[in-house]
Amino acid sequence: MSLAKLLLIEDDRNITSALVLALKSIYRIEIAATGKTAIYKTGSRRYDLIVLDLNLPDLPGYFICQQLRDRGLRTPILVLSGEDKTLTKITLLDGGANDYLTKPFSLGEFKARVRVLLRDSRMIIPATRPVQLPKQLTSHGISLDRQNYTVSRNGVIIPLRRKEFDILQCLMEHANQVVSRETLNRYIWQDSIDTWTNAITVHIKALRDKIDRPFGQSLIHTVHGRGYKFGLSISRRQSMKA
Repeated sequence: MSLAKLLLIEDDRNITSALVLALKSIYRIEIAATGKTAIYKTGSRRYDLIVLDLNLPDLPGYFICQQLRDRGLRTPILVLSGEDKTLTKITLLDGGANDYLTKPFSLGEFKARVRVLLRDSRMIIPATRPVQLPKQLTSHGISLDRQNYTVSRNGVIIPLRRKEFDILQCLMEHANQVVSRETLNRYIWQDSIDTWTNAITVHIKALRDKIDRPFGQSLIHTVHGRGYKFGLSISRRQSMKA
């Protein structure tokens, strides 16, 4: 089996040297010291994992991450940063990052994160992203267009952020079924957030603020101890039958 190929986007030579020395025997590594070089390389070559420093000399790491995702690149992205703020982490996840590691970090933890992302990119993505999917999901007045990334309720367009869209899509695919937090974690973040953040809770709240509250009827429900469910509540169904 050939070695996995990593693109390390980092302008700090000390960090670059340390990571290359630690990884060169188990992975093939290419280096980009600027964002423009990274965007060029990813446009012409295939990588199994991208390690992205948040603070580059020419382009913000968040911008690079978003550019790669907007181009349709699904390669796992591990972000490195000296900033340890929950909001920053959630913003990066919204922009398409798969995991976030705060500097300074141990080589052991770094290697473990890389192993997990490489494993999940091979095992989870094919299982949760079928090749043939209906272009639209429609239920209880909600219309979700996968192709154009648009959502509306009762004909009213609802702007959603990337992760909010993905969460709603997952819930609608399993309408009237309980979707566990673990399933959402695998589907949206590929198991990269459960150790440090309440990102699922934050995004569910934001989604409810846009999907439910303005329309006076809740479709996204918390099933305590189990997860979340999309559909009418039991009491609502009963009242409609009465």
